[in-house]
Amino acid sequence: MKRALIAACLLLAPCTAARAERLIVSVSNHRVTVTPNYSGEELVLFGSVEKDAATPADRTAYDLVVTVMGPRADMVTRRKERTFGIWINTDYRQFLQVPTYLALFANRPFDAITSPEVARRQQIGLNNVLLTQRVSGDFGDVVPNDVFRSAFIRLRTQHGLYREDGAAVTFLTPTLFRTGIPLPGEVPIGTYQVEIKLFANGALVTKTETAFEIVKVGFEQFVATSARQNGFGYGLVTATMALLTGWLASIVFRKD
Repeated sequence: MKRALIAACLLLAPCTAARAERLIVSVSNHRVTVTPNYSGEELVLFGSVEKDAATPADRTAYDLVVTVMGPRADMVTRRKERTFGIWINTDYRQFLQVPTYLALFANRPFDAITSPEVARRQQIGLNNVLLTQRVSGDFGDVVPNDVFRSAFIRLRTQHGLYREDGAAVTFLTPTLFRTGIPLPGEVPIGTYQVEIKLFANGALVTKTETAFEIVKVGFEQFVATSARQNGFGYGLVTATMALLTGWLASIVFRKD
């Protein structure tokens, strides 16, 4: 029995020692509060590459890809066409449980970091991120130049909710790095997952994850909680306020 245990330890030891590098990361703020006058801000992700005895001596240059994903939700992209002088919706595509916020940052262009095959497998770059759609009763992603997919990404990008930047990560030293995470004013509420991938010579070396949270506070939080936990009461109060507002407006602007 002792010999079997010793043999097992010897087999496991090389696997443990072959780690070579690991990532130590942190975010400047793990809890972002949204108030009525919130207009957006930028977080800072910083970290370092920790080497050990198993790190190859000739490995001195690294590439880093940071992916930030907000809470997931179902969304729809519609196609409009002009018919008899009127713009109407003629077709649509439903995107299933896709990130409401998506940002990809790197220290150099994505296509220079690794091969197209690895980029697709690791979802490096917006064109390679999996965006599941409902297509004719089936589910799956489509080619990057699909008109609905392109329109969906373009619209999210215009609102600052989808973005990619191949020059956003800065290596302060060969192993110390930082990048900014811009958050627009209409940033969705929820938990954001941050995945950091380290590459060397086109190969994925290691990866790690961290997270931060965006929450509402004050009156906005009260309204959001009321709408979620007591939908009937929230709707009743909203309808009553609308009726009172209309009644007051009719009195104020009434012409005798």
